[in-house]
Amino acid sequence: MATYAVGDVQGCFSELEQLLQLIDFNQHGDQLWFVGDLVNRGPESLETIRFIKSLGDSARCVLGNHDVHLVACHAGVQSCKPGSSLRPVLDSPDVVDIIDWLRNRPLLHHDADLNWTMVHAGLLPQWDLAEAVSCAREVEKQLQSDDYIEFLGHAYGNTPDRWQAGLKQQDRWRVILNAFTRLRLCNLEGAMDFKYKGPLGAQSSDLHAWFDVPRKSDHLRILFGHWSALGFMQTDKLLALDTGCLWGNQLTAARIDIDPVKIYSIECTAKKDITSC
Repeated sequence: MATYAVGDVQGCFSELEQLLQLIDFNQHGDQLWFVGDLVNRGPESLETIRFIKSLGDSARCVLGNHDVHLVACHAGVQSCKPGSSLRPVLDSPDVVDIIDWLRNRPLLHHDADLNWTMVHAGLLPQWDLAEAVSCAREVEKQLQSDDYIEFLGHAYGNTPDRWQAGLKQQDRWRVILNAFTRLRLCNLEGAMDFKYKGPLGAQSSDLHAWFDVPRKSDHLRILFGHWSALGFMQTDKLLALDTGCLWGNQLTAARIDIDPVKIYSIECTAKKDITSC
């Protein structure tokens, strides 16, 4: 049995199939971890999410910002253009099942045996593992509740931009959701920046990658996606797997149940002409 972590697929199902052939994935023995952003912008979001959903317990997924956006579009909280790459999902006969399945995915997955923690974007510097898990479960409870549409109605926005223990409900939940699904950079006090999306090193001097700021989680082994301009990055404690398949770069998987981790990649075709939601 092998465990593979896969970077942001974003509807690039053909490339996902090729990658699974490359690693010789066995659904009946292996497990796939997906770092989120299963859908949007790529041409096969519906095929992608149907396939991953069909894997059952053979797949572990965390929510990315594009996955949350799909749920919000279905709920009517966000709008979706007629030519959007999400339209086939929203118009599919099984859309309710798909949305219910997505709403029940976590924001954080931790495996003590493998000693890996998976999130889509990052962790705030004030959080240790216990607090990160607690915060994730708090927002997951809202997404899984009957009142999830009301929750999503207050979930969008860039403020507050930092974690404070005294934050109340919607403000607190918005910070948590933004950290897990949108974080790339923050300052030394943990204030998040959502404007810069370029490569690491070209941002303003007061901003740092979330993983370069002194943080309570620096002992954890963390794998994540979200930041295609960062690309593949591997250290003894970090594994960044969004290698920009959507933009014509690569789709990457890492076998994480062995040491050292083994990396697999396939080349992708640019899909910039696909309309996003």
